Amino acid sequence: MKRWIKALPWLALLAWLVYLVLDWAVFKAVFRPDAEACQALAHTGACWGVIVEKAKPILWGLDGADHLSGLPLTLTLAAVSWTLSLPLALLLASGRQSQRAWLSWPCRVWIESVRGVPLIALLFLAAYLLPVLLPPDMDVPLIWRASVALTFFSAAYMAEIIRAGLQTVPAEQSEAASVLGLSWWRTQWRIVWPQALRAVLPALVSHAIGLLKDTSLVMVISLHELTGGLSLALGGDPIWRPFYLEAYLFVAAIYASLCLTLAWLGRRLEARWQRG
Repeated sequence: MKRWIKALPWLALLAWLVYLVLDWAVFKAVFRPDAEACQALAHTGACWGVIVEKAKPILWGLDGADHLSGLPLTLTLAAVSWTLSLPLALLLASGRQSQRAWLSWPCRVWIESVRGVPLIALLFLAAYLLPVLLPPDMDVPLIWRASVALTFFSAAYMAEIIRAGLQTVPAEQSEAASVLGLSWWRTQWRIVWPQALRAVLPALVSHAIGLLKDTSLVMVISLHELTGGLSLALGGDPIWRPFYLEAYLFVAAIYASLCLTLAWLGRRLEARWQRG
């Protein structure tokens, strides 16, 4: 009974906060795309009409864009960079585990150098320095340059995750495979890497979720993914521009849905692997 009495002030505070949120988000909200009704609220209630009005440019980008934008760009960058970084990370992690110094040291320098540089710096290098280094007649689209930066950044962190998984595989298994005549590549492909990936699957899923959110940084190099699409959709419209909060909540809900989906898929795959 005393615990309930002590908890009453906190429960009352929680109830008051819930009421304030519901009052702003539901009771006083405008759900139709009526700019005048939204402006009349003076921000005392939510204007969900901005989502109805601007959902298409936020999700799919503005009409007439010469490249992917909005949600398709976010998904493409995340999928391409994660898929390409996985084999690169496997090689880097295996190389860093090698007993040969000429192989382990370059991998270590690569991993630590990339991890020591902010992602936004890599994106700027890919966007503005890489075209200078390439031949003049070689025009690589900005989307693919950004994918390269995301891939290198992701591979450095993923390599350390996989290296932790490699350390869980007993060395005796590789020695036994060598005795049986398996080459190094076949040993890694059939014995070592599957066990290592299974051991660190939750960490790899968490890394994929983080990479999905990191794609929002490509906005600084003029690639308009989901958050960039929001800026374009509202930045040039003075009527709907004051309602950024509702639009960002919409984008946050999309990111949360994608991240929860990845987490669910990761749990399903982990359960499947555990069943054998």
